[in-house]
Amino acid sequence: MQIRNVLTFGLLGCTLMWGAEWRTDGGNPQRTAWQQNEKILNKDNVKGMKLLWKIKLDNVPQEMHSLFAPLIVENVPTKAGKKQIAVVSGISDNLYAIDVETGKLIWKKHFEYPTPARRGREGDPLCPPGATAAPVINEPTTSGDRIVYMLAGDGKLHSLNVADGEVVAPPFPFGYPNGKHYSLNLWKDTLFTTTAQGCAGNPNQIWAVNLKDPAKKIMTFNPKSGGLWGRSGAAIDSSGTAWAPTGDGRYDPDNKVYGNGLIGAGVEGNELKLRDWFEPSNWIWLQKRDLDFQVTPAIFPFKDKELMVTGSKECRVYLLDTKSAGGKDHLTPLVRTPLMCNEEVDFQSAGIWGSMASWQDSKGTRWALTPFWGPVHPDFKPPINHGPVQHGAVVAFKVNEKGGKYELNPAWISRDMDQAEPPVIANGVVYAYASGENTRQAYPDKGLADFSPLRIAASKHATLYALDAETGKELYNSGKEIDNFVHFGALSVANGRVYIGDFGSTLYCFGLPGK
Repeated sequence: MQIRNVLTFGLLGCTLMWGAEWRTDGGNPQRTAWQQNEKILNKDNVKGMKLLWKIKLDNVPQEMHSLFAPLIVENVPTKAGKKQIAVVSGISDNLYAIDVETGKLIWKKHFEYPTPARRGREGDPLCPPGATAAPVINEPTTSGDRIVYMLAGDGKLHSLNVADGEVVAPPFPFGYPNGKHYSLNLWKDTLFTTTAQGCAGNPNQIWAVNLKDPAKKIMTFNPKSGGLWGRSGAAIDSSGTAWAPTGDGRYDPDNKVYGNGLIGAGVEGNELKLRDWFEPSNWIWLQKRDLDFQVTPAIFPFKDKELMVTGSKECRVYLLDTKSAGGKDHLTPLVRTPLMCNEEVDFQSAGIWGSMASWQDSKGTRWALTPFWGPVHPDFKPPINHGPVQHGAVVAFKVNEKGGKYELNPAWISRDMDQAEPPVIANGVVYAYASGENTRQAYPDKGLADFSPLRIAASKHATLYALDAETGKELYNSGKEIDNFVHFGALSVANGRVYIGDFGSTLYCFGLPGK
C-alpha cells in the first residue's frame, strides 16, 4: 500500500506523512513535531541557512497573540499551476495563503461577524478576542484538492479550498465566540479542539465533530477542571483517542473531576467519552502552586507499545502507555523524571510550557524532547551540556526499556535560550526558538498583574536555532533577523524551509539560497 511519498506504520497503528508537508500544528495528529521527509537541510549544510523571505501581513495583533502555526502543502493545483503553499492564520480572523517559492501572497480571507457580546478583560493576554486555534488541512483528494479548516473567533468552522480560498462547505458552529480554542486536529473524518481559561463563558473541555455527519453534531467531554491549554491542543493516538492536559483543579474521579492531569477521550457512536486518564500523585501540590499539567503530549510507537510523553510547569517529564496511562490506579506512570528546572517553584516564567516532541534515529533509538523556561535545576546534569542555562533550554532524552522497565535517559541539554519553545526535528537537526517574550505575570510592587501592554513593552525578539539532534550542538542561529517576539506561535519545517511568524504579523522563511 502506497499513498503519495511515504506511509510509515507503527506497531499499533499508522502515521501518515504526506510528502514533506506540514498540515497540522505539530506536524501530525500525534503531535511528534517530527518532519520525517526532509531531504534538503541537514547537519552539514544547515549552517548556511539564510532568511529567504519575509512577508508583513495585515493581521492586527490582539493582546499577546498574532500568527499561529504555518501549514505547508505541496502540489496544490492553482490556476497558475501546481504550487507549494504556506497557509497561516492570524488572531484577527484572517487566513493567508503564500507561495513559498516567491514569498508572495496568493489569497487572503477575512471572516466577518457581529461583535460578540462577551470577551475577556481588556489587556488580559489569557482571553484575546478573535481566532485562536491553528487551522488544519486535510489529505489530498484524488484530484489533489486540499481543504483548510479554520475556526473563526465567532466559533464557526469554515472550510476553504487551499488553492484559491473559496468556500467549499457552509460554516457551522463549533464552539463559543471568543472562546479561546486551541489548535485543531483531524483524525480521519473527526475534527478535535480544546478550550481553556473559561474565556467568554466557554467551558473548558475537549470538542469533536464528524465532518461527514450531515447534522454536524458537536460532541464534548468536560473534565470539570481548569483550562485544557496544551499549546497544540489534543494529541491523537492510533485508536483515535484524543489526549489533552487539564489545568488547575481538583482530582475527584468518583465525581468525574479530573483537574491537573491528562485525559483521553474518544468518539463512541455520536458521543465523546472518557477512555482513560493519568493523574500525577502530587496533584494537590501542583494545584496549590499553580503548576498546571498543561503540556500537549507527543505520541509514538515503541517496540510493542504506543507511548506518550508530557510534562508540566513543575518541570518533570512523564512517560505513559496509551493503553494504560497511569496503571490500574491512574497515578503510576512508566517514568517520572527528576526536576529539570524550576527549583524556585515559579508559576510564571519557569517549567515546561507548550508541547513535546519525539523522533527516531537511523539506529532505531527513540528520542523525546522538551523545552523549558528558566534556570536549569542544579541537580539536573545530562551527559552533554552547552553552557550555563538561565532563561530556558531544550532537553533531549533517549527512551529505553530493559526487562520491562522503561527509562528516559537524559542525553543533552542545549545552550541557553530566552524562553525556549517547542522544537521540531527534521533530518538529524532540531529546530528550536527562543521566543524573546516577557512572561512575567506578577511583580513585587503590583502583585498579580498579567497585563498585555506591560509584557509587550518588556519583550525582545525571537531567535531561531538549529541544533545537532544527537548532541544538541548549535549549528545555526538567526541572530536579529526576527524583528519581534513570538507568543504561542510554532515552527514548521518542510522541503528545506523553516517557517515562523512573530508578534508583528510577519511570517519568516529560512532556508538555503538556491535550494
